[in-house]
Amino acid sequence: MRPSQTRAVSCTASFAASFAASFAIISIALVFANTTAFAGGRHHARHRHAPAATKTAPGLGGLFSNSLVAEARKYVGTNPTGRHSLWCGAFMDMVLKNTGHEGGGNLALGYEHYGTRVDGPQVGAIAVMGRHGGGHVGVVTGIDPSGNPIIVSGNHNNTVAESVYPRSRIAAYVVPNG
Repeated sequence: MRPSQTRAVSCTASFAASFAASFAIISIALVFANTTAFAGGRHHARHRHAPAATKTAPGLGGLFSNSLVAEARKYVGTNPTGRHSLWCGAFMDMVLKNTGHEGGGNLALGYEHYGTRVDGPQVGAIAVMGRHGGGHVGVVTGIDPSGNPIIVSGNHNNTVAESVYPRSRIAAYVVPNG
């Protein structure tokens, strides 16, 4: 390869990499803006909001059409339960009841036996997580590019927040019956 060809290939590769990086930043910014706008613009700087949801579940609706997702997002940045501790399960119970589903109770780990299990993260599914001394529960709103679920949950740093959780932390995914 001649030196002029090497520079052309290098320049083309550099342009392609720059374009891809710019496109990714713009895409993330647009998704974040849509997510924040959909959640009523309420968010807290402490919480890492999901940059992009890459998958939606067939039969459960798209990213913004699922009733559990929409209901849970209405409360981002608040504590609608009025409880001061251990309230993620109470928040999930409230979201389920507000969307016409049977409630699942106030204990996060109780949701492992709620509804119907599904094999992996699906938008609108309930994600049940273990933690030292108990559990955590929330609604899957998307899946990040690495396959980790994006979840809206109560009692995330004392508020309702939307964050990416490591997929290794999830004990079960369930969907409401009916």
